[in-house]
Amino acid sequence: MRARGVKVGLSSSFDSQIECSPIEGDKCLSENYTEHLPKKPNERRSSEMATVTKKKLIQTISQSKGLHPNDVRNVIQAFLDAMTDSLSQGDRLEFRDFGVFEVVERKQKIGRNPKNAAIPIIIPARKAVKFTPGKKMRKLIE
Repeated sequence: MRARGVKVGLSSSFDSQIECSPIEGDKCLSENYTEHLPKKPNERRSSEMATVTKKKLIQTISQSKGLHPNDVRNVIQAFLDAMTDSLSQGDRLEFRDFGVFEVVERKQKIGRNPKNAAIPIIIPARKAVKFTPGKKMRKLIE
């Protein structure tokens, strides 16, 4: 049974679109989103996996929420700028059920050039951003 309402296309990799009634609102996306995913995502062929760019994300959100793409673009860019600023100051960003972004120190290590393995190469210590998925994210990925 299909509900009347607004069609929301989540990705070009989905064979069908979700239909939501305007009354259901955000509930529609969160509950029906997993119905269109493969039962075991790790069984996907690599050719089916698509890269979601900022442009595609902006288009998807603007269509699903009925907002102008420029408004969505401004919000996403402000969010990314705020994340970058926080991480550059050494802060830890935690989004419940999604995951945690944090800056970690990578130790100095010795690497080898595959063409000339006799000569060791010193890889200096550096800072890197580490992402740890949250419970819901881990569950969806596994």
